Amino acid sequence: MRRLSAAGVLNRRLVLVLAACAYAGTFAIFVILEQPGLGIGHFFYVPICLVALVSDELRGAAAGLLGAALYAIAVVMTPQMPAAGVLTWATFIRLVTFMSMGALLGWYASRNRRLLGELDRRSFQDFLTGIGNARFFDARLAERCATGRPFTLVLADLDDFGEINNIHGHDAGNTALCRVASALRDIAWPTDDVARIGGDEFAFVTHLQPEQAHHVCTRLAKTLAAEDLHQRASPTTGRRPSSSFASPTTVSSRRSC
Repeated sequence: MRRLSAAGVLNRRLVLVLAACAYAGTFAIFVILEQPGLGIGHFFYVPICLVALVSDELRGAAAGLLGAALYAIAVVMTPQMPAAGVLTWATFIRLVTFMSMGALLGWYASRNRRLLGELDRRSFQDFLTGIGNARFFDARLAERCATGRPFTLVLADLDDFGEINNIHGHDAGNTALCRVASALRDIAWPTDDVARIGGDEFAFVTHLQPEQAHHVCTRLAKTLAAEDLHQRASPTTGRRPSSSFASPTTVSSRRSC
């Protein structure tokens, strides 16, 4: 996720560099080659579009303003073009057109990025509980493994969850799942990663030592036991969990991932 964000920043910078080159190139070619009726100034649309696509409506409008200003300066500097043509209604219309196009495209591009960002965020979020899902858990676990630092993996599930659904209905089951997720969120540190990895299975990855994780599990069990949620929780070594969870141990990402 962080790699994608860094790649987006790099791509944005590259596009802005291309836009600056397009501004400079169009301006230079205009001054050298422009003649009445040729229309080289229309190429100012290219850098305006580039800036708008990687920014927003305000910066898109500013890009249009810059394009109109460079066009006017180029007209004054071009021997083949009458300087009196700058102070005309055509210049005002060009200014409005450049700025409007940049603002509209910038608004659409920024709105599209926000929607894509929300879609990406939701793809890593469990639809019921609001915590991370299995995809989020896999991604964060892989990132921690890549660092080579030890961590503790805590697993929790609901005992007899099928009976809750069968006796009290799926609404009661969903309520129980949400309560477990809330309890996990409450006891987790800001640097911990909490996720629902199965129907009634939860996990969070923490930097805490096994002894500390044991106290976390105890607090979690007491919290949920008071609400009559039959659950169990314990840190494991990262191996496939069994019905009896392993004792609290540190997971070495170099060894176990």
